[in-house]
Formats: sequence, C-alpha cells, structure tokens
Amino acid sequence: MKRTLAISDIHGELGLFEELLEKAEYDTAKDQLILLGDYVDRGPNSKGVLERVVELKKRGAIVLRGNHDQMMLDAANEEPGAKRNWARNGALSTLKSYDSSIKDMTFPSAAVFWEHVDFINEMGYYHETDDTIFVHAGVQPGVPVQETDPSVLIWIREEFHTAYSGEKTVVFGHTPAFLLGGASDDNVYFGDNGIIGIDGGAAYGRQLNCLELPGRKIYCAKKR
Repeated sequence: MKRTLAISDIHGELGLFEELLEKAEYDTAKDQLILLGDYVDRGPNSKGVLERVVELKKRGAIVLRGNHDQMMLDAANEEPGAKRNWARNGALSTLKSYDSSIKDMTFPSAAVFWEHVDFINEMGYYHETDDTIFVHAGVQPGVPVQETDPSVLIWIREEFHTAYSGEKTVVFGHTPAFLLGGASDDNVYFGDNGIIGIDGGAAYGRQLNCLELPGRKIYCAKKR
C-alpha cells in the first residue's frame, strides 16, 4: 500500500463522503482506507453511508466504530436507557433514512436496518500499525490500547487531548477539530503531543476531512 487514507465522523453525509473519496483519488489496489466511526446520525442519509461502508470493507477498508454507531447498536439491542440516549443524539434522522414515514423512535421493519446493526456489532475499536494508532475518540493516557476499556476508545475527550504522551501518533475523530484550539483552516488538529484530530464538523454544517499518510496531506469536502 502506498498511502493510508483516514476519514472520520461522516454522520450520514453520503454526498460529502463520495466527494471526498473522489478528491483523494482513492484506489483500492494502492491505498489503505481507514474509517474511524460515526457513520450515522444528524445527516440525511445514514443508511446510504452504511451501505457504502459495507461495500468499502469488502474491498479492503478497515472499519472502526464510533460512539454514535454504538448508541444505535445499544438501542437496537434494547439496552436500558439506550433508546432515549440515542434519541437525544440524532437518531431520528438515521431511522428516517431507512423509512421516511417514521415520526418517532420506531425501528424500521426493513431487513437492511438489522443487517447494519449486525455490521456495526462486528466493527473493531482501533487499528494499530508500527507507528500509528487509529481510533474514534482517543486512547487512555498511560494504558496500552489493547488493555483499554472499549467505551473509552469511543468516548474519551479532554484527558486524551491534554495528557497523551505515547510514542505512537494517534489519529482520531469524535471531537471536531475546530473545538480543539489551534486547528488549521483545513479543520484538522495537529497536537504537539502526537495526536491528529480529523473530525471536520460535517455533523455541524462544516466539512468532511481525509488525512493522507505518511505525507499528512489533507483533502476536504465542504457543505454548500
């Protein structure tokens, strides 16, 4: 593989996702695509995004889970309080992408919804190479990623942002880069402590980013 391409926090924005893959000239034969989670919620086409992610995984992409994907899974599995929690975080737009007639937190009857739930359940929490850790939210400072509670990997914020000091670079999403201070115009955050935040805030009307490694080139698709 000549390049690694990392994308995070698509949040139902299928159009931006497709545009970004085109701008990066993603080639399944030459590039390793790593998706860092949060495929669903808030945006208009979570179903379409997951369908595309399923296809990309079959073609070699590494697919990790985010906290929004986990909320969808927990709600579908009827974990206590999970449906209410998901509802507060953009679930209705996800459900409506499967069935536009849905007006409340009713699960779609379509088989594809439950196929996507099973797909999320198979997603890993992190991917590690010789010099980089890819993860949705971050890692627990001082704790090997292999020994970290998976919920930390999809939910952690400030403790990771400020206290991480590991040898490996950590590429993450979850917290929009514009909230991390010092973010560039590309809405990618390069921390002094070896962390790179790539969430461009597509869920908040901003943009979707792709980080190319090892060159650290940035591609973006912006909301119009």
